[in-house]
Amino acid sequence: MSEIDRSRAARAEARTRIEEVAARLFAERGFAGTTIGEIAAEAGLSKPMLYRHFDSKQELHLALLERHRDELAAAPVRELLHGEGDLDTRMTAMYDAWFGYVESHPYTWRMMFRDTTGDAQVQAFHRELQRRQRETDMALLREFVPGLPEAELEPLGEAIRSALYGLALWWLDRPEQPRELLVATMTRITRSLISTVKGPNAEGPNAEGPKAEMPDATSTGTPDAPGPSGASPSSAAGGTD
Repeated sequence: MSEIDRSRAARAEARTRIEEVAARLFAERGFAGTTIGEIAAEAGLSKPMLYRHFDSKQELHLALLERHRDELAAAPVRELLHGEGDLDTRMTAMYDAWFGYVESHPYTWRMMFRDTTGDAQVQAFHRELQRRQRETDMALLREFVPGLPEAELEPLGEAIRSALYGLALWWLDRPEQPRELLVATMTRITRSLISTVKGPNAEGPNAEGPKAEMPDATSTGTPDAPGPSGASPSSAAGGTD
């Protein structure tokens, strides 16, 4: 390995260590209760070394939200659009992928679902996450439940989004509960919704049906997968705690 390659590998390893430590401290202590100095110390770095990767605590926090938003978005979309089996099977696989990611990143999702920053830019990021989640669920409802009245789509999309977020928060406080329980609950909620619509174009829970034409999971300005997603916020200037 060349000196340049070793330097790049060391930089990538340090950034990963910073992000892992920051996610845990933000989740445990909140944004205001965590300092750049504490993150640097637990990551085994000096503050100047940390600032080579992130200009401020706010930028680090937003970078974590963006990274995990995009990673979470990809798996559920794949399962829904490209998975095998009928709609019910793909829907179950989609929710399993979503909750599976939450399970493997508990610190990040406490930070993602519970905004403790009080920062206007981070709050705007969360609002955008919720808006895009809601629009994604509305798009899925249009595709798979075409008989729904248009006026009901937004509140129903919000109901699905709220159920996902609420169950994730409930689960983070009850880690002994099996993931299968969460998946079965969300699948039942969605299946029940679909079963209320009857008409020549409405899909039943076990219908093969067409696969939805959804945008790329990590595209900007378009709905993502069922799960947190949002527009990329601008980086914050700083270098302060």
